[in-house]
Amino acid sequence: MTLQLLFGTNVAFGFVAWAVVATLYIWPRLRTQSRIDALRPLLVLHAFRFIGLSFLVPGVVSPDLPIAFARNAAYGDVVAAILALAALATLRTGMGIALAWAFNLWGSFDLLNAFYQANAAGLSPGQLGATYFIPTVIVPLLLITHGLMFRVLRQSRRGRAPAAANA
Repeated sequence: MTLQLLFGTNVAFGFVAWAVVATLYIWPRLRTQSRIDALRPLLVLHAFRFIGLSFLVPGVVSPDLPIAFARNAAYGDVVAAILALAALATLRTGMGIALAWAFNLWGSFDLLNAFYQANAAGLSPGQLGATYFIPTVIVPLLLITHGLMFRVLRQSRRGRAPAAANA
């Protein structure tokens, strides 16, 4: 099995495993909560996106990890973490919902762009070093929770998601 295929398999299993967790445990709980109460744990989870800074730490990643990829991934994640914390701090205001939308759009784009940039740079999975777990375990969780957040953001102010009765 090639390294790229092994890496892709790891990422795919990450998505499948987190999709099962989200379907069985996360969404059933979130869909019954008010929009603000459902957004809170999702934003808290994304506050940990500072972990992306590890792409810049020598010895954690290979010295030949493309620096353009590392910088974009690291700083994109920090911006996402700051936006998540800002949205969390202002969640009960109109500004909080606007920041949650801004965070969710930025955060989703940032993760998808990182996959694109890694592929465009010809990144080898071994160059990720200890950060290999980020795209294989953490990113699938983050992208799935971005999807959940889009569903929650679309729900009414009073509470339940429009599809709650059908889901």
